Amino acid sequence: MALVEETSVKVALETEASPDVPEGKTDYPFTASNSIYTAILSRNEAVKDAKRLKNFLELRDKYVHKKVLFEDPLFPPNDSSLWYSSKFPIEFEWKRPTEICDNPQFIIDGASRTDICQGELGDCWLLAAIACLTLNDKLLYRVIPSDQSFTENYAGIFHFQFWRYGEWVDVVVDDRIPTSNNQLVFTKSFRKNEFWSALLEKAYAKLHGSYEALKGGNTLEAMEDFTGGVTEFFEMSEAPKELYKIMKKALERGSLMGCSIDVSQHPTTLYLCSDGLSILSLSQALLPSHCETETANGLVRGHAYSITALEEVRSKEWSTISSSDKARLKKKTVETSETWISFEDFKKNFTKLEICNLTPDTLLDDRSHSWTVAVNEGRWVRGSSAGGCRNFPDTFWTNPQYRMRLYEEDDDPDDPEHVACTVMVALMQKGRRKDRSKGAKLYTIGFSIYEMIGSQQHLQKDFFLYNASKAKCKSYINLREVSERFCLPPGEYVIIPSTFDPHEEGEFILRVFSEKNNRAKANKEIEQDDIEVQKEKKEKPKPQQPDEESGEHKMFRAIYQQIAGEDMQICANELKVVMKRVLEKRECCHDPSFLMPEPSSSLVPTMSTDGTGKLNLQEFKHLWSKIKAWQLIFKKYDKDKSSTISSFEMRNAVNDAGFRLNNQLYDIITMRYADEHLNIDFDSFICCFVRLEGMFRTFHAFDKNGDGTIKLNVLEVKRSRHVHTKRNSVH
Repeated sequence: MALVEETSVKVALETEASPDVPEGKTDYPFTASNSIYTAILSRNEAVKDAKRLKNFLELRDKYVHKKVLFEDPLFPPNDSSLWYSSKFPIEFEWKRPTEICDNPQFIIDGASRTDICQGELGDCWLLAAIACLTLNDKLLYRVIPSDQSFTENYAGIFHFQFWRYGEWVDVVVDDRIPTSNNQLVFTKSFRKNEFWSALLEKAYAKLHGSYEALKGGNTLEAMEDFTGGVTEFFEMSEAPKELYKIMKKALERGSLMGCSIDVSQHPTTLYLCSDGLSILSLSQALLPSHCETETANGLVRGHAYSITALEEVRSKEWSTISSSDKARLKKKTVETSETWISFEDFKKNFTKLEICNLTPDTLLDDRSHSWTVAVNEGRWVRGSSAGGCRNFPDTFWTNPQYRMRLYEEDDDPDDPEHVACTVMVALMQKGRRKDRSKGAKLYTIGFSIYEMIGSQQHLQKDFFLYNASKAKCKSYINLREVSERFCLPPGEYVIIPSTFDPHEEGEFILRVFSEKNNRAKANKEIEQDDIEVQKEKKEKPKPQQPDEESGEHKMFRAIYQQIAGEDMQICANELKVVMKRVLEKRECCHDPSFLMPEPSSSLVPTMSTDGTGKLNLQEFKHLWSKIKAWQLIFKKYDKDKSSTISSFEMRNAVNDAGFRLNNQLYDIITMRYADEHLNIDFDSFICCFVRLEGMFRTFHAFDKNGDGTIKLNVLEVKRSRHVHTKRNSVH
């Protein structure tokens, strides 16, 4: 009996509402017709821009020498850099700090939380992460290089560094900032002549395409972009009993932490501090003057707070403080945007906690660990590798699959009999914030881990029907990253990352952290399924059976001679006539699934071996045998007799025909040949197989040693391109 697994789903509310999807757009607008190249070649534009701008110092020195202020052509001072959906109700004027005030400074007396005042943009989630960043100078000046000022070597150019999907990128901006009435509209410092926070926000906006793209989000997203760390997300209603210990250890190890209250929550009365043993320090960006507190206890629903400290006090010490001193302390902390509350009140009032660990060391373990990380990039393609979660067994197996090998258990001095390997799996979807202008939203994502032995091929549908997952994320959730920590026995596993629903197209990275042993080689290894195109195995031709084939052979020859003429070769138009005559002589001519491929002009050049662009009798017979074999494969997967097959089944059909492709090529096939309903008809099916036949034949022509590897010089590359283009000119 097939196994049924329950998949739970959670919805994460962003801090401050995100913009609505533009009218008429219900999903990310990638379709089979327009994404054949973007699906394969797309990269984050801001990353490419940063690389194209070369080195910051090189640019700065160039403009200093020219005595000209830098103007960033990639993030111009106009509406395109501000919004994409609706115009802000403010008249903007882009000004440089030197035009706003006298004696502008980049950083005054070090960067601190009080340098971050929220403006008219709903990006408190970002500001909370920046506030956390100021607690650690090493992290801060990794993001904000300190070799910048408005005096020495000033040229109107600044740069900031962010972790972006597995690598650090340098984002260069000019210092023209949006203003209204000579005041900064967005993030600012309480010091009128300090500008590091405003310029950092601008660089982050450039990374995502516009300022509006920063409206609404989760603090952990920015925390991760500032550190390259691994995030963990806790719903306070389901928080573990050891939450205090987790948070305490996180702060001790330099982790960044944020928290917030969902808009729908109604918190109880909050006191500055209770007579309990634990108090918590909360910091928030200074809000605009028009922002009204939404709760009676001074907390703001939908607002992001950063957690800066966690201390223990004795109740008698707190009780000795007079009421007037408590009132003054409360007023002071509010004025400095920092508030101490009891840990119990924190748990009662806040709805979610976000932690960004600088290393994935377990927060419940006192031991220090070293880790290795494997980063795999992948994508879900609609109709091919976007199979959805386990609730969709017919397509779940088509998701990308990543193999994980755990060879040796962790060292545990407290439990010598402990046999387990600790791994942390983190799945992150890419580019969704940047593509908000196209209607993109965060997908609901998650992953499952299955134990498997020996197989090096893409696991098929039946495997998942009759095998339960060994581990999986707690729930599918609409966050940029979902992460989970596991202790698994040594063995071989496969990780299946997926969206909750099928057909949701996008890119992702899968990071797997594992502990090192004392041995020379890492005891855990991640490798991606299907690294390269494998060569089809050459099989010795089977001897002809004259008695069985003589009748068909005579029929072929008679029809062929009637059409071919004196040169005994047929062109594309003649092929149609021959095929029609052959079909009339066979029983299959009435089979509705066996349709004559329309682009027969592509069949002839592809199957021709002498470069003439015509088929001789042997080549025609070879083509006919191929079509018969492909027809049987098509029928096998055309289960509903609709003369089409599902694009998800194309992977199996291609494998049955003897072709071994990588995941990228399966995706291309779907995007090229599937219709809007993700079905492939017989004509398209045959065209695809003919083209694959030509590609493999060209490869075999250069594979002189038969080892599946070819080496080409310049002339041979030109020749192979010419041969392939000639054979497939129709495509």
